Amino acid sequence: MTNSYLSLPELFFERCQAASFPKVKLLLFNEALAQELGFPSNEYSQEDLAEIFSGQKLLNGSEPIALAYAGFQFAHPVPLLGDGRALLLGELNGFDIQLKGSGQTPFSRRGDGRSALGPVIREYIVSEFMNIVGIPTTRALSAVSTGENVYRQFGPEPGGVFTRVAASHLRVGTFQYLFFKKDEISLIELLNYTIDRHYPELKDLNQREKALGLLEEFAKRQGELIADWTKFGFIHGVMNTDNCSLAGITIDYGPCAFMDEFRFHQVFSSIDQRRRYSFFNQLPVIQWNILRLADCLLPLISDNEEEAIGLVEITLHPILNNFSRLRMTKVAHKLGINDYQDSDEKLVMDFLQYLEDESLDFTLGFRNLTELFYGNDSFYPKTEKLASFLSRWKKRVSQVDQLNSINPIYIPRNHLIQKAIDLSYMGDISFAKKLIEVLKDPFTAKEEYSEFSLPPKEHERVIQTFCGT
Repeated sequence: MTNSYLSLPELFFERCQAASFPKVKLLLFNEALAQELGFPSNEYSQEDLAEIFSGQKLLNGSEPIALAYAGFQFAHPVPLLGDGRALLLGELNGFDIQLKGSGQTPFSRRGDGRSALGPVIREYIVSEFMNIVGIPTTRALSAVSTGENVYRQFGPEPGGVFTRVAASHLRVGTFQYLFFKKDEISLIELLNYTIDRHYPELKDLNQREKALGLLEEFAKRQGELIADWTKFGFIHGVMNTDNCSLAGITIDYGPCAFMDEFRFHQVFSSIDQRRRYSFFNQLPVIQWNILRLADCLLPLISDNEEEAIGLVEITLHPILNNFSRLRMTKVAHKLGINDYQDSDEKLVMDFLQYLEDESLDFTLGFRNLTELFYGNDSFYPKTEKLASFLSRWKKRVSQVDQLNSINPIYIPRNHLIQKAIDLSYMGDISFAKKLIEVLKDPFTAKEEYSEFSLPPKEHERVIQTFCGT
């Protein structure tokens, strides 16, 4: 195990160790991912794996650190955040191996540094599904129970440690940490490290070109990411700049959720009281986050701030301007439109508005489109809006036979995740394992998995999700 972060100045991190836990137990382990990383899991017992991936034992070369970063949280600047409940163990095959819920660090800010088992199960299931459907994401390597309780909103809950694998843990907030400190020398070091790790095609450019090139490529990745989230009805829940990855991946699955019935401004996060990070508002928020990275890079682009701002505007304006079209293109693809034109936006938006007006399930609303096209409209309430959409859609789309390979029948529904969590709290991890198995092939309907395709009954509805801290 190596750790390239140790080549950075020590203000980027704090060295620390995981807490001691009374009786760790391995609940979930991603053997396929372990093989991809070149980790020889077959050389270790289940007990050894539980101890390694809870921080009780260290792999050779591991030097655990907690990373420093800042961030705008719900648009308010916080100059110092950092890993308050996470430890970076090191890197395997170029990927970060990080423990979440492993105990206090110098950045814990009076928190206990632990995690309840529920968020561990949630992140494991959701991040692996995201990977299956091709959305750039962190990955899940293991889930471990700690044998102790933690105390959260509703009292004591079983504790857990999640092992997250990431292309890196560099965030917009990492740059903001140095920007708030006015440490230009360290900003340059971070810029070079980020480019070497994620954008090597920029490494031979001069400093100005590197900074502008990073902004350009980072923005492109973020635009694609938000469009992908939209395509599957995913709501991140806490898109603060410290949760915005420089690698362009989905990171930090706290109060995340997938929509059941469609709402343009659906929110599940218990902490998003003003709906800043609602479903359709994720696009303008990511544009705002990109501009906050631009703020940090202005001193590296030019000593003349006005000139630097002008160069940033020239670089970013066409990319950010295209985000809405990119999102519409990916939603239109779910309707069978493979050659999106600007005139298609009304058709797409009319269908989404119909889903909202009729409180229809987002996933099944698209999954049943093939049936609708061929005359079976039993899923869809008959309205004038539906008739108008159907007439225009059939003129626009010639065939829809490919749609079941685009629109999943199985997603990590909130009530299914909650059931997996509730059973895990009673010592039964089997349903979580079954759900993970079902989600490995989300586009193929199987009769024996029918319960996993259904929206929640009224008593199963999950209306709020929570962070693990």
